[in-house]
Amino acid sequence: MQNTPSPRPLILGSTSRYRRELLERLRLPFEVSAPNVDESALPLEAPAELAKRLALAKANAIAQQYPEAIVIGSDQVADLNGTALGKPGSHERAIEQLQAMSGQTVIFHTAVAVVCAESGFAALDTAVIKTRFRTLSAVEIENYLHAEQPYDCAGSAKSEGMGISLLAAIESDDPTALIGLPLIRTCEMLRQAGLDPLLHGKMGAPQ
Repeated sequence: MQNTPSPRPLILGSTSRYRRELLERLRLPFEVSAPNVDESALPLEAPAELAKRLALAKANAIAQQYPEAIVIGSDQVADLNGTALGKPGSHERAIEQLQAMSGQTVIFHTAVAVVCAESGFAALDTAVIKTRFRTLSAVEIENYLHAEQPYDCAGSAKSEGMGISLLAAIESDDPTALIGLPLIRTCEMLRQAGLDPLLHGKMGAPQ
């Protein structure tokens, strides 16, 4: 069956390998471009608002460079009782995050924006993931960190790997959102922008 030509190129505005791997599931051809965006929170900015602002800022930054393209921007912020937890960046910081989250309910806000500057299309939404962490021992935390080294994951939680063993429960209506890109919402936005994975994706058997 002949694939319908893609009306516009697709760009993922992210350096995250997790988001790239998730987007590959849709079998749409796409390029990756790193947005130059300051990810610092504004004073008194709520975690959910931070995630939305950064997702849109990333998409807009790339859309300015490639106005003809459909651009995806995304950001994830972990919310522990109103405090934003970002990527730990170091072993020591990851220990602090996991100790703080032990036995707690943590909300992950995963925002996604789809923008096309030339057509004027812009959409933004957030998937909310409620996670309940087990009570974690110091040995469990150390073993997990040495195994996964999740220093580029919000809240040190790499749920697609051994991080799933940190959790007692997950509640979300978009199951890929915890990994870093809510594909249900992303698919809907892409369709609205004129790029349907079931019409424009490569539908041959996987290699």
